[in-house]
Amino acid sequence: MTEIDPLNELAFYTLAGAPKSPRDLIDEVADAERLGIGNAFISERFNIKEAATLSGAVGAVSTNLGIATGATNHNTRHPMVTASYATTMDRLTDGRFALGLGRGIGPIFDAYGVPRITTHQLEEAATLLRRIWGGELVLGYDGPLGKFPVLHMDWGSTEPIPLMLTAFGPNSLALGGRTYDGVILHTFFTDETTARCVDTIRTAAEQAGRDPDSVRIWSCLATVGDHLPEDLRLKKTVGRLATYLQGYGDLMVETNRWDPAPLAAFRADPVVGSIGGAIDQIGTTEQLQHIESILPPEWLAPAATGTPDQCVDTVIGQLDLGCNGVILHGASPAQLEPVVEAYRARRPAGYEKAPANPGRPIG
Repeated sequence: MTEIDPLNELAFYTLAGAPKSPRDLIDEVADAERLGIGNAFISERFNIKEAATLSGAVGAVSTNLGIATGATNHNTRHPMVTASYATTMDRLTDGRFALGLGRGIGPIFDAYGVPRITTHQLEEAATLLRRIWGGELVLGYDGPLGKFPVLHMDWGSTEPIPLMLTAFGPNSLALGGRTYDGVILHTFFTDETTARCVDTIRTAAEQAGRDPDSVRIWSCLATVGDHLPEDLRLKKTVGRLATYLQGYGDLMVETNRWDPAPLAAFRADPVVGSIGGAIDQIGTTEQLQHIESILPPEWLAPAATGTPDQCVDTVIGQLDLGCNGVILHGASPAQLEPVVEAYRARRPAGYEKAPANPGRPIG
């Protein structure tokens, strides 16, 4: 196979949606490397999408892909397990792995009896992991992450693994800027919200004495071209947004500064109320069409849709807003092929310097 220059400023989420088997990622990785998509992001759900297993699988079947969790949680594994997971991935991939952490979904943690994550804990997790990776002998840790008599690792290096944060609200965004190596934004952010988030991250980095350009910011952009069947497009746009509104609609509305009235109407709608689970997984085409009719069009607008060139217009627009990379969210590499080919023909200058690891800075 002829090698193709990687587009390390582009990424995809492996196993988007509700896959029937995690083995689907094997073909996705092959397609991504064939097309030159630079990075694979791995989300985690408590079913067949456990992040450490998937990370190892992507690392084993890839040669060039950068890999990041986007995201896992620091409180579902012992710190030494998390630290070892990251160092193992670093060696397995020759440095292509970044560990992405996030706050998680509070109601799910409540249901499982897992304590909710605070911003302070996310900051402490980054500090503690770097101490462990640096070879420090941490004795008698008693802090926001728990009590640990001894934490120590000798993995033959003191090089920290890049850490990324999936950030939503202003406190998390500022934390990403002052502490983390990369930040992953959320899907369906308006241009105004994206620009504001970028400014919050870079300002916090500068105030912390860091080079603001050293923080690699990833837009998460729903990319659903009209070359896909309509029922699939509905699932990946209307269904996906509706699922976010089910889980944390107030935060979505507050962050985007939307009118909250449509959210109240969405929650009160009998069709929405009749769907007993995640709408993007079990909603029918007819239900999704109805939900589309009750959502404001501007809520669905922050996505790459239309022809491949129209999708590319939106992708490049995310870079123009100050993001360093774009995760083409919601579609497999095979489904993204026309968009990636159109992007390659119009690729902005300078991104050929982007490293394979998604948590390392460009340049």
